[in-house]
Amino acid sequence: MKKIIRVWDLPIRLFHWLLLIAIVLSFITVKIGGNAMELHGRVGYCVLTLIVFRICWGFVGSYHARFTNFMPSPTGLFGYLSGKTKAGLGHNPLGALSVLALLLSVGVQAVTGLFANDDIAFEGPFAKYVSNGVVGLMTSIHHANEWVLIALIALHLCAILYYQKFKSENLIKPMLLGDKEIDPSEEAKYLPADLGQASKDGGLQRGFALLLLSLIAVVLGYFITG
Repeated sequence: MKKIIRVWDLPIRLFHWLLLIAIVLSFITVKIGGNAMELHGRVGYCVLTLIVFRICWGFVGSYHARFTNFMPSPTGLFGYLSGKTKAGLGHNPLGALSVLALLLSVGVQAVTGLFANDDIAFEGPFAKYVSNGVVGLMTSIHHANEWVLIALIALHLCAILYYQKFKSENLIKPMLLGDKEIDPSEEAKYLPADLGQASKDGGLQRGFALLLLSLIAVVLGYFITG
């Protein structure tokens, strides 16, 4: 009989899919240009709110969402690559680095967008507070990082397909439903500590996440619109 463990709480799952939608919208609106750039800016603010929330949730969230429980040390990463260290139930060490890279790239994109200026239809809300040189630098980083982000997303999708095809492991289902099904024959490949730790996902946890997200949105909205 398979063991069912709650790995991803609802806040993490909503963060994941809302961020996906926001990234898709940001790519679409920037390609359309013109009046769509106003929506592009608003989507960017939403992305920044989500990223700040995820960083905070990485410290105060549920067990498998916390950075301390899935970010590998250099020794841990080497041990995993050499087959000496078992994988975590949420993210394995390589997956953890992929998550960190994506958060960093998306965060850079959102922050630089606050200072960017395309000289046509969009100017970031903070561009007026810095010199033209800084605006130019931030705009260049914003454009260059777009390709970094595309590459990381492509790598992320390839990893999902690889695990599905060659390891018969569905990574999408747990991110939709929250639970991971572990066959008794597969328990040996996971860290024992992870197998005994289900993520809290009750009403109190979700209410706290909503409060935290709302607070972040209000604070960022105040500084961005002020």
